[in-house]
Amino acid sequence: MTEEVVLSTEVEKRYAPAINVPSPVQVEVDPELSSELSKIPDKLAFKIGEVADLLGVKPYVLRYWETEFEVLKPKKSKHNQRMYERKDVENLMLIKKLLYRDRFSIEGARSALKKLKKDNVRVKQIKTIAEHIEEAKDKVFDLMDEITAIRQLLL
Repeated sequence: MTEEVVLSTEVEKRYAPAINVPSPVQVEVDPELSSELSKIPDKLAFKIGEVADLLGVKPYVLRYWETEFEVLKPKKSKHNQRMYERKDVENLMLIKKLLYRDRFSIEGARSALKKLKKDNVRVKQIKTIAEHIEEAKDKVFDLMDEITAIRQLLL
């Protein structure tokens, strides 16, 4: 995991200026949010009451947030109950942090989440480009080795 973080940092330093990477959103996973995220049970799905208890808010707040944030799309069970996945719970915790602790407005939190999502997509694109560059570099080195070997055979 450490290598992945180092690679990400190297990739960003090396290729970001050439590709115009947008500046990151100032949304931090502080120790409190990290602690909350670690308390999410290892389950496939959560009912709205469970999520409300985890977040310390009322279920109607979660239903309201669903109308305001497009990242929240819980599935419905056959009994028409909302079933949140882990990523939904993580998004809800981030939304709660933005609204309650960071004092963002609904619109501000919405735009911060959109920018964060866009930045994550951009970072993935940069990593993919970097992987292609590394593959090309390896092929060039292999070709150089083959050329050197052929030169030695000819001499």
